[in-house]
Amino acid sequence: MTQLEDEIKLFGVANQLLEHDLDRVEHEQGIELNRGHRRSLDTDDAYYPQIERAIRAEAAAMAPHYEVFYSLEKTIRTLVGETLATEEGEQWWHSQRVPQQVRTEAEKRRKKEIEAAVTPRSDLPIDFTTFGELGQLIISNWDLFDETFSNQKAVEQVMTRLNTLRGPIAHCSPLAEDEIVRLRLSVRDWYRLQE
Repeated sequence: MTQLEDEIKLFGVANQLLEHDLDRVEHEQGIELNRGHRRSLDTDDAYYPQIERAIRAEAAAMAPHYEVFYSLEKTIRTLVGETLATEEGEQWWHSQRVPQQVRTEAEKRRKKEIEAAVTPRSDLPIDFTTFGELGQLIISNWDLFDETFSNQKAVEQVMTRLNTLRGPIAHCSPLAEDEIVRLRLSVRDWYRLQE
């Protein structure tokens, strides 16, 4: 990944956070800035307005953090998958590069979705890994990632911090203001590790 690509990704994340801040100002001040941005959820829906206003406001405040984390996690999955595929070929998931425990746990999650009669999230096994397991894949294959990242210990630290921040985002709890700042800094740290 080039420095320009990293800067473009960081620019995109910064814009997502700016959109969130503008949404909050519009909501708090009861104004419309006419910027052509639309919220992703239609508030005229029959059921959504029945949810307590404070909960809806909290959800709207958390939505951009979810969007940032979703984007980052998908980016990390792509990086890990492409790096391992480049080294091991199309069947990289079944190579020695992927710890057996990671494969087993991902398969359990895939099977659970199939048995629940829901549409599986993906055909790719890596999409059934947890964020922590993605970190494991990077660290256990450091020989493939040492040219991508500047420092293994720093990658572990940033991945641990991001995994901790992921909890409230993924489990519908609000992030404290300090944790919002920490999320922004952690995303920046992630891209700085690739310089």
